Amino acid sequence: MKIFTLKSDLKKFLSVVKKDQKRIGFVPTMGALHQGHISLVEKAISENDITVVSIFVNPTQFDNQEDLEKYPNTLQQDIELLESVNCDVLFAPSVTEIYDENVVAEKFDFDGLEYEMEGKFRDGHFDGVGTIVKSLFEIITPDVAYFGKKDFQQLQIIKKMVEKLGLPIKIKGMPIFREEDGLAMSSRNARLTKEYREAGPFIHKILKKARKKIHSKDVEEIIAWVEKQFKKHPLLELEYFIIADEKTLQSATKFESGKTYRAFIAVFAGEIRLIDNVRFKNN
Repeated sequence: MKIFTLKSDLKKFLSVVKKDQKRIGFVPTMGALHQGHISLVEKAISENDITVVSIFVNPTQFDNQEDLEKYPNTLQQDIELLESVNCDVLFAPSVTEIYDENVVAEKFDFDGLEYEMEGKFRDGHFDGVGTIVKSLFEIITPDVAYFGKKDFQQLQIIKKMVEKLGLPIKIKGMPIFREEDGLAMSSRNARLTKEYREAGPFIHKILKKARKKIHSKDVEEIIAWVEKQFKKHPLLELEYFIIADEKTLQSATKFESGKTYRAFIAVFAGEIRLIDNVRFKNN
């Protein structure tokens, strides 16, 4: 696996790849890799000639400085994991290499997608996401980029950005990768204490139960039921539970026949914030 830390060196290498008309797959990450990330990398390897993975903890998408400082850094382990699946290229730049001395997010208009769910609770988060993904796309110019559906709102926002900027990149959303007990895989899971880790699967359990209520309860009743379950939980604190139109991400007030919805949840396990989602299909 080739490892690059400088944009100029990576661009030079990829220019040769492009001259040979090879197809480039790209998986952007913030490191602390787990099997969810690796499933994206393996998919990219299977569908492309060259697979590039980036590891970059992006400061402009954190609204909480403490969360940024505590974000796991496991670069050597990540390199070994990527090498074990025969990844072709790793791009691991410094903050200065990406932003120079101006660590500020660009402003984006995602047609309102940025104001729903996470946007209501994490100020400026999606401007930071848009800034780094746009920058990485410009450096790597991939044919296909792969994102996990755990961050479903982010996935929709990246698709919107690519559409609005007219970038010739296909965005692929891949299924949520879960632990055996149902907890959605996340780099932040490594920071959970034993007690909170054991409590974590409750989140997906409640999402699955809520999904079953779509044919017998209305939106408000399902939301109230979920909120009640978390009020009774001794450890987990619900930040939000929202049922939204899968395309617009706008909160639903009622279920309409033929529409597809998705339930989004954010929960605090102590100081660690966990998110998840499941699809609601109303046939």
